[in-house]
Amino acid sequence: MQDSTDRTPRARWLALLAVLLATFMDLVDVTIVGVALRAIQTDLDASYAAGQWFTAGYTLAFALLLVTGGRLGDIHGRRRVFVIGVAGFTAASALAAAAPTAGLLVAARVAQGAFGGVMVPQVMSIIATEFRPGRERTLAISLYGVVLGAGQVSGPMLGGLLTGGGPGWRWIFLINLPVGAVALAGALRWMNESRAERPPRLDLPGMVLVSAGSLLLAYPLVQGRELDWPWWTLASMAAAVPVLYAFVRHQRRRERRGRAVLVPMGLFLRRSFAAGNALLFVLFSGVSAYFIVLTWTFQFGLGWSPLRVALVGLAWPAGIACTAQLTNRYGQPRARFLVALGTPAMAAFTAVLAWSVARHGEHVTAWQVAPWLFGAGIGMGLTIPILSNLVLGDLPPDDAGAASGVLNSVIQLGNAMGVALAGVVFFGGHGTGSGPGGFAGAGARTLLFSAVAFALAALLSPLLPRRVARTGPDAAAGPEGGPEDSPLLSTGR
Repeated sequence: MQDSTDRTPRARWLALLAVLLATFMDLVDVTIVGVALRAIQTDLDASYAAGQWFTAGYTLAFALLLVTGGRLGDIHGRRRVFVIGVAGFTAASALAAAAPTAGLLVAARVAQGAFGGVMVPQVMSIIATEFRPGRERTLAISLYGVVLGAGQVSGPMLGGLLTGGGPGWRWIFLINLPVGAVALAGALRWMNESRAERPPRLDLPGMVLVSAGSLLLAYPLVQGRELDWPWWTLASMAAAVPVLYAFVRHQRRRERRGRAVLVPMGLFLRRSFAAGNALLFVLFSGVSAYFIVLTWTFQFGLGWSPLRVALVGLAWPAGIACTAQLTNRYGQPRARFLVALGTPAMAAFTAVLAWSVARHGEHVTAWQVAPWLFGAGIGMGLTIPILSNLVLGDLPPDDAGAASGVLNSVIQLGNAMGVALAGVVFFGGHGTGSGPGGFAGAGARTLLFSAVAFALAALLSPLLPRRVARTGPDAAAGPEGGPEDSPLLSTGR
């Protein structure tokens, strides 16, 4: 791998600015659509299932390309792959802004997610190759953390401003064009090229199997309710099991032969890694369901404006901000305890929020919602900053890069699955859509689904190690310092 830490400080920091700008663009696009969802569906005459795909299509495509995107950077050069990802993401944003139908918008969102999955894995590798270990790299990663938080807060706010009396929902995609152009120009001008010294070969059959299995499972979950669950939806979900089993067998066979794999199966023999990924999957399933159901309930059912929903929703990141920095600074020696404290707090506050929505129905106010969002955010701030490092901390250094790629894919698949299951729960009961009361009841029911997911994550927390064994890219990096060497990658998504 080429080392660029001898480049001028100005060039390295400008290169970092370019990749962080692209990261911010990606993070905003994850959250901005939820607030604009009602305006999009009304304008395009889109179904609720299509609305789910506006969100789930992005996260599913992102998850499926994340590990592959990192491998492409190793093989063909991280600067080159990053530039391709930014250019494709920007072009897909233009297509989304111009989409005349719901189907074309879903296709554009899937394309955005796919190019995001190519673009994002290069960020931490660029930090690892551009900045020396120590204060420089710590500062670069700290700036990356700031961008993660800013993206989470800015997406809903921008969505509310642009669609709640602003120029319209198409601008939530048009704003990516100048941002993408600046990031692209900065990468071409200041970023150094690097690649792995011994580039691995892509496991194309493995890519096909894991992609097919995920789609066989996710597509009927999103589309089945609207179609009244025809036989093929159930058959598709059943078929996902042998396909994913074939993927596992394929990975094990390649490992025995000493060939490159997408997912090293030996990682799951470690209890902390297996339990930690299960915890992350259910946790982020609950989080993604949490946010889309707030949009369905308050915008569609109760008629709140996008800006009002965005402002109330700020209570969640405000809660995270109250505890996240303390957790990140002081939580490593007591990491499992904080996860065991934060996840039940999320479950409890979400359950109270569900009770409040059910009790007040169409008359629920912002003051009856925001405190419980704030409390759930406090719980998440106790959990998220250390959770990824805790899951990866006791792995051998040589496995850190592959393990981090698996972990981030699990997070994104959890996001996609949460959106799909939220639709099943929200629209599966009686009364949904029969006036505000029906939507409030459906919203409360789906919030309980999120509360159960958070509670299940709490039950899995005792299987984690007590403390973080190693933190940061220097401790976790393998010998080649690959693109997923840092456990911090994408933990804020």
